[in-house]
Amino acid sequence: MRTETRITPFWRVAVIALTVVGVLLAMNQVFFWNLFGLSLLTNSYLYLVLACFLPVVFIVNPLRKTPLTEEIEATQEDDAQPAAPARGSSVRWYDIILMLISAGVCLYFAFNGTQIKNFGWEYMAPAPATVAAFVLWAVVLEVLRRTGGLAVTVIALVFSIYPLFAEYLPVGVLQGVTYDLPTLAQVHAMGAESILGLPIQTAATILVGFLIFGVALQHTGGADFFHNFAMSIFGRYRGGAAKVAVASSAAMGMMSGSAVSNVLTTGPMTIPAMKRSGFSSTYAGGIEATASSGGSITPPIMGTAAFLMVSFVGVPYTEILIAAIIPAFLYFLGIFLQIDGYAARKGLRGVPVAQLPRARAALLTGWPYIVALVLLTSLLFVMNSETQVPYFVIAVLLIVAVLRRNQRFGLREFTDFLVDSGKTLSNIIGIIAGVGLIVGGLTATGVSLSLARELVALVGDNVVLILIAGAVTCFILGMGMTISAAYVFLAIVMVPAVVDLGVNPLAAHLFVIYWASVSYITPPVGLAAFAAAGLAKAPPMATSFAAMRLGAVKYIVPFGFALNPALVAQDAPGKILLAFVLSIVGVYALASALEGWVVGFDRPMRPWFRVTAGIGGFLLFLPMTLSAVAGLALVAVSVALTFVTTKRPIPGSGAKGPVPAGGATADSKQSVGATR
Repeated sequence: MRTETRITPFWRVAVIALTVVGVLLAMNQVFFWNLFGLSLLTNSYLYLVLACFLPVVFIVNPLRKTPLTEEIEATQEDDAQPAAPARGSSVRWYDIILMLISAGVCLYFAFNGTQIKNFGWEYMAPAPATVAAFVLWAVVLEVLRRTGGLAVTVIALVFSIYPLFAEYLPVGVLQGVTYDLPTLAQVHAMGAESILGLPIQTAATILVGFLIFGVALQHTGGADFFHNFAMSIFGRYRGGAAKVAVASSAAMGMMSGSAVSNVLTTGPMTIPAMKRSGFSSTYAGGIEATASSGGSITPPIMGTAAFLMVSFVGVPYTEILIAAIIPAFLYFLGIFLQIDGYAARKGLRGVPVAQLPRARAALLTGWPYIVALVLLTSLLFVMNSETQVPYFVIAVLLIVAVLRRNQRFGLREFTDFLVDSGKTLSNIIGIIAGVGLIVGGLTATGVSLSLARELVALVGDNVVLILIAGAVTCFILGMGMTISAAYVFLAIVMVPAVVDLGVNPLAAHLFVIYWASVSYITPPVGLAAFAAAGLAKAPPMATSFAAMRLGAVKYIVPFGFALNPALVAQDAPGKILLAFVLSIVGVYALASALEGWVVGFDRPMRPWFRVTAGIGGFLLFLPMTLSAVAGLALVAVSVALTFVTTKRPIPGSGAKGPVPAGGATADSKQSVGATR
């Protein structure tokens, strides 16, 4: 259920007006227009952005939600679609009061931006500014509760008040500078390290354009095109319906960034199609959840956390985009190979060609979306300012949508686009402003500077041990926080320690993003898997375990690129190519071992061969020559012995064990590949 029941025509106009003003402010800043002589200090600009989008949060998100809505929203990562309101909810009087208060206090700070800077209001502010600081602190926490859920809000609250008693904690590593309450409120509201810290600075400059681009791609028909194009390419092959689900969900994930909303958007189309083609309900739900959770790691438009990396790592987004290509390819390759093995083992056929859309026809109708992605990627490499790029591509998309005769994109569709843009931006900016309180608490006490040193001393310079500890921490935080919130926290606390032990900075930051996102498909939370299970009418935990197995590469690849930076393109071209080829073989081995089927040779694998192939696949991700040789040997021996000692089973027999070499019937010699 969407928020249209909450947004009446009046509030719809309000959302559009606030969104247009907020986006124009962002464009004025990134294009250096200085409209009407408006040249803003950074802090004044950020306050004005908050004044535009915090009120929208109170319009589109009710005070209370249904249990399902609360659960989904609490785990959203780049929420392209805000969660649905409780049935029958509407904008209440207290929502209006909070809207006015949030806008008023942000405007007050915006108009006093120069005084805040020049007179150090962060530490010595007049009484009205101190009162306003307390108000903004409380408003941001309520905004975070409505957009990110209760769990992350409690965490933000604890860390935001942490400087009040940091000096008195019994644990030495957590002791830090202590503040009195008024000064702490001033630091949070007017300092450059808390609400107005790096996360919101990145969101207000880089993220705005890219988020609107994702919404524009959806509203001009991009989701339908990518689904139809995937159907025309993959639908005819065995397991085609599932392969289509992976391709379309990956494309949709680039637009939405939220695993749960992606499942709820594409799942109603893909899951029934998979079930009709022979996939079990559990497996179909697992495929959809696993594919949907890959959106935040898929270039060229990755999740919010990837854009936050720009500020934390200090590199252009294009460098992050390049670094993420190989890991994302390996992730989806692993899913495809497992699907192919499952389909071969079960004898599943593809969709009849007559029922599929034609690739040429799909391209003729969907060429603007291909052009948009190519143009976006090209301009990111060509232009000096990556913050300006998405606006040019958005303009191209909207102009083409208006001019095309076979597409209806009039005033109603344009206003729908503006409303959804406002929802998207308000939710993301609300979450990031709240997460800034966590950063502010750690920075104000000085603890963020000492934690990395203490972590290194604790693990004794053991890179693998700190990576394992980091993976567990990322997973736990990912269960209760959005990926961006977990990333911001760990980018301050853990990543510096990992980098100090010699891990490449880009690899260390991507490691956090990957492991923070696995909670979407991993029990006991697995919200994306649970959402898919509801659509598939399958047991939630079983679906989550199926998704976990299908997404196994996501658990292994981060360790690979943390130990071998060539996998994130941080090495010489020859070493990158070698690492890429070896990792493809590794993913092939892991997929074959997990599915119990040698993909390509169409042979079921004996348990011992599955174990050796899995070990060999893992070794191929490591940078040492000995591990690569050993991994190749184990994979080659496992595949060769499987090929020699087993025969192809009868298609559709569903045989789970190997067929003896001498015991094949004439029918069993029929190639499962004939189902392709």
